[in-house]
Amino acid sequence: MSACSGIGIFAGYKTLSLIRAGSGCASRAFVITNFEDASVGFMNLQGSVLEGEPTGVIAEDGAYFASGGNPDSKRAVIFLTDIFGLKLRNSKILADQFAQHLKCDVWIPDLFAGHPPVTEAQMKSLPDRAGVKMGFFDIVKLIFVVLPSIPSLFISNRKSVVDGRTTSLVKKVKETKGYEKIGAIGYCFGGGVATRVGSSTTLFDSIVLVHPSAPTDAQLNAIKAPTAWAQPEDDMGIKPARLEEIKALYEERKKKEDYESEITVYKGCAHGFGARPNLTYPDVKEGFEKAFQQAVDWFNKTIPA
Repeated sequence: MSACSGIGIFAGYKTLSLIRAGSGCASRAFVITNFEDASVGFMNLQGSVLEGEPTGVIAEDGAYFASGGNPDSKRAVIFLTDIFGLKLRNSKILADQFAQHLKCDVWIPDLFAGHPPVTEAQMKSLPDRAGVKMGFFDIVKLIFVVLPSIPSLFISNRKSVVDGRTTSLVKKVKETKGYEKIGAIGYCFGGGVATRVGSSTTLFDSIVLVHPSAPTDAQLNAIKAPTAWAQPEDDMGIKPARLEEIKALYEERKKKEDYESEITVYKGCAHGFGARPNLTYPDVKEGFEKAFQQAVDWFNKTIPA
């Protein structure tokens, strides 16, 4: 790794700025003034950890709050994390970026009440790009890592409890902040939360699912909010055949009702690319950045400012 590897990039809605340097490297700075022609700009990483530090705060019910800097905005986004919860710094950094790009507040519910079932370090053996298969010993190791987490997922962090924490926060911030439109973006486990809450309530006005846990047909048919998917080429939870069934389900819905949906598959990417990307792989980096922009575009289209 070169002495200049500490360079970090942060993007504004219309600008992309870079100001930083590693030791022994001359400072550099530049600005791209047309963001639409630039990538999202999460260029640096340590493994699958995004560069930078969160800039939001812990607020109501242990939730993370990223201000959009626009007190007049009547929309907000609920960011639903993967199984690593708020312990994963990436989620907070992504929430900050969504707040900056959308110019609206972003909230991350503390889905696991401070005790996520697993840590990112425990799941290092998971594939980080398409075409990579887990070896036998990797699978055995993963089983032993996951086993202690099972009681939590069936007791303190069972679906009804996690969904309740989410709906409670959404109702509270809508009432106290006066939001009129709520978008939800869910990653992996959080995608399952978005699907369940979206199919059983009308709290969400727009939904983005990023490699979500597998939904049922009944749930997908019950969701009224327009829904976008950012799906990897390789997903251990939703195989290509199942994804084709989901596409067909949406096509049938569109024949019967005015319903908006889209599914984008990102080549070269594996499950987790939206939240824990290994940016050393060009396809993964491109998929991660495009999936982020897809979500921004979807919310701007379906719950415009």
